[in-house]
Amino acid sequence: MAGNSKRRGAIRKTGTKKGAVVGSGGQRAKSLEGKGPTPRATMRPGHPAQRRATAQANAAQRRSKDKPTAELVAGRNPVVECLRADVPATALYVQVGIDADDRVSEAVRLAADRGISVLEVAKPELDRLTGGALHQGLSLQMPPFEYAHPDDLLDAAAESPEPPLLVALDGVTDPRNLGAVIRSAAAFGANGVLLPQRRSAGVTAVAWRTSAGTAAKLPVALATNLTRTLRTYAEAGMMIVGLDADGSVTVDGLSLATSPLVVVVGSEGRGLSRLVREACDETVSIPMAAGVESLNASVAAGVVLAEVARRRRIAGRT
Repeated sequence: MAGNSKRRGAIRKTGTKKGAVVGSGGQRAKSLEGKGPTPRATMRPGHPAQRRATAQANAAQRRSKDKPTAELVAGRNPVVECLRADVPATALYVQVGIDADDRVSEAVRLAADRGISVLEVAKPELDRLTGGALHQGLSLQMPPFEYAHPDDLLDAAAESPEPPLLVALDGVTDPRNLGAVIRSAAAFGANGVLLPQRRSAGVTAVAWRTSAGTAAKLPVALATNLTRTLRTYAEAGMMIVGLDADGSVTVDGLSLATSPLVVVVGSEGRGLSRLVREACDETVSIPMAAGVESLNASVAAGVVLAEVARRRRIAGRT
């Protein structure tokens, strides 16, 4: 046969059109087999339904990350201070074999009096729970703080016999400042405190302690977009007043004090953000002695809220 001949000119060279024919290896038969039922649209790569399902799953994952989680307070002094301030707690962790002093004894007693579970755990487990923090054999677990909706603050203000008064914070990231503002707001008759969801301190154990327990008595709401929420409040009849070093009026000239009012407090460093300042009906400054640049955010809030309360008392007598 020519193809099998050993003669020089009869050998078929590889790569030519008439090269060796390779069998199908059964692939032709497999190609005729069915591939099963058609998958659902959400399972087909590239299908619009599959893209929508992926986007929804990613959004749900982001929301789950944004949800507040339980907080652990570590250390003997912080734990005792939280228990004295009636900070909500679900469990007190005590290290097995701890050298108990007065603080440990008081923490266990206060927890037992309030019905908080007291759990003995080994040191490695307590190290793991607290993320390696200096716990001194003691840790307190707090549940996530339950924030109100911004509309709830309007409802609370509407039910008040006095003109509505709300406090909003813009970029205050120190939980101690937040706790002090909540305490001042409660002291001077505010109906609630509004926080932005991003770039703001939350109601942690530190904020709760600084508020001296008033965080449990005054609703604190989270706004997805602070500027938009302030504009919604303005549409509901509230006047928006922002604290600013270059305010249009000083605090002793705050004529809007007796109106339905939202007092907006900015951060100590940069003050009010541009969009929030534009949403204000008026900006207020606090006169200070020369050489002092600014006041702590919580102190500034207390000064303005005290002036609002004073003017409302005077208006109530006339």
